[in-house]
Amino acid sequence: MENFERLAVALLLVALIVMGFNEFQISRLKTADKPTGKAVAESKPVPAKNTNANFGLEVIPKGIPKIYGKELGVSYDDVSSLNQQKADSTISRLGTLDQQISLTGKELERYIAIAGQISCEYCCGAESIISSDGKAACGCNHSFAMRGIAKYLIKNHPNEYTNDQILEELGKWKTLFFPEQIAKKAQILKAKGIELNYINLASNKYRNIGS
Repeated sequence: MENFERLAVALLLVALIVMGFNEFQISRLKTADKPTGKAVAESKPVPAKNTNANFGLEVIPKGIPKIYGKELGVSYDDVSSLNQQKADSTISRLGTLDQQISLTGKELERYIAIAGQISCEYCCGAESIISSDGKAACGCNHSFAMRGIAKYLIKNHPNEYTNDQILEELGKWKTLFFPEQIAKKAQILKAKGIELNYINLASNKYRNIGS
């Protein structure tokens, strides 16, 4: 009888150990898909290098563009290395305007006068984003986007924007496309006492100033 009682106690202990182990395994399964604190911290996006901080200059446009920003559903903040997918989508949306909008007559003359003053020299060697007849001179997505903005504003808001104001808008987007290059150019302009505005920063006016 004594041996039987010892055996029963031993079996009970084994059963308790097995049950405890099973509970432990079940609890692990329930939390297996949850990131640990370390994993959550490591999964946070790393801020992009702030080139402006190097020069003490705030050249990156922010917020929603006046008038056309809400119409097109775009913001300057959409173009960032922190969200490349959104940046590509925004650039593509603006670039589509270049293909959808056709200009003739006075509108085309105005377009040539504006778009002929800016290039995409950081990714192609064309003198400007258009040729002298208004046709595309550069096939990069940045150029498509800048041409699209120019065409849209000329077609839909001819009186709200002057030529220089449209060129400034192209310059703002170009600054977003090439923040590091434009920030370096801003440092050079500042050192030379040249006013920092988007025409001076991004148009062909001082294109070769750093070379």
